[in-house]
Amino acid sequence: MAFTRKHKEELVNQYQQWLSQSQAVYLLEYNKMTMKEIDAFRARIREAGGEVHVVKNTLMMLALKNQGYQESKAFEKTSLVCFALKDAAALAKAVSDLTVKTEVFKVKGGYLGNRLISAADVKALAELPPLPVMRARLLGALQAPASQFVRTLAEPARSVASVFRAYSEQTAPAAG
Repeated sequence: MAFTRKHKEELVNQYQQWLSQSQAVYLLEYNKMTMKEIDAFRARIREAGGEVHVVKNTLMMLALKNQGYQESKAFEKTSLVCFALKDAAALAKAVSDLTVKTEVFKVKGGYLGNRLISAADVKALAELPPLPVMRARLLGALQAPASQFVRTLAEPARSVASVFRAYSEQTAPAAG
């Protein structure tokens, strides 16, 4: 099916919109996909806060260029593009898990922000803990010095109270 110039412009605009909303973009190669595999893949990507679309390589490269992204040689053969609309690491994990489980998909690389990343970088992102875990770790790291400081301030008073209690127990009259 031939695309008209207007239709191509609409596609480029749609690609640019997805790019502007995305924290990261992952490029995959696919072959011999069944409808069942496509639906399962799209559902898993949606759960991770992303979208996945089959794109026309030349039009996607044009959209990337218009948005100020580096040029990539990954747009060869077939391209499936995953857009991380919420959590880049969660989507990388979903993509990585799905490519390991099946021979249908292969990660070609992607973009983090507008910086070009390799397939190995996508795998490294997938190994990061989820965003809520990272936030909890950061909060714990920030709270640790404050709680240690409070314990240090309270220790002299606790020591004095222990001395008074021990003294009062020694001098207490024996019940008799």
